[in-house]
Amino acid sequence: MNRSDINPMPPFFDRYINLVEDIDILEGFAKYAPEKVITDIDKLSALGDTVYSPGKWTIRDILQHIIDNERIMAYRALRFSRNDQTPLPGYQEDILAANTMASQRSLDDLMEEFDLVRRSTVRLFQNMDDAMISRYGNANQTQISPLALGFVILGHPLHHMNVIRERYFPLL
Repeated sequence: MNRSDINPMPPFFDRYINLVEDIDILEGFAKYAPEKVITDIDKLSALGDTVYSPGKWTIRDILQHIIDNERIMAYRALRFSRNDQTPLPGYQEDILAANTMASQRSLDDLMEEFDLVRRSTVRLFQNMDDAMISRYGNANQTQISPLALGFVILGHPLHHMNVIRERYFPLL
C-alpha cells in the first residue's frame, strides 16, 4: 500500500509522512534504508558533541532518538495490525534521550543498531496483509494505522537529517 492510501492523514504525524514520496511502504523501506538516509558520516563524526543551541541534542543523541522512535512506532504498528484496540500512550522523547548511553557510543555502533532495528521493522511489515496494515488504533490520542506508522518510521529520520543539514552542518 502507498502513502496516498493513508486516509485520513493523522495530525502531527503528517509532518513526517509527507516527507516520503508516494510509493509502496515496502519499496519505501528499501529506498529510505538507514545508510541511504543517514549520510555524510564524516561530517556527522566531525560534529562530535557540538549542538547548535544550548539544550539541543548531539548527533549521537539524535541518532539514538531515531532508533528509539522507530522501535516505538513499530510496536504500535504491531499492536494495531493484530487488532489490539487498547489505547497506547505517547512517550517523552526528552526523558528517553536523557537516559541513554548515546554519548558513549560511536556513530558506527549506532548505525549498526539502526540497521538491525530497521531489518526487524521491515520483517514486521512484510508479514502484514492489506487488512492488517489498514486497521486503526489509538496512539497518543490520535487514530492511526500501521500504514501511517510505517511512513512515520520512514519520514522521521528524513526530518532529522533536514535539521542536521540546516542547523548543524553550517557549524563545521
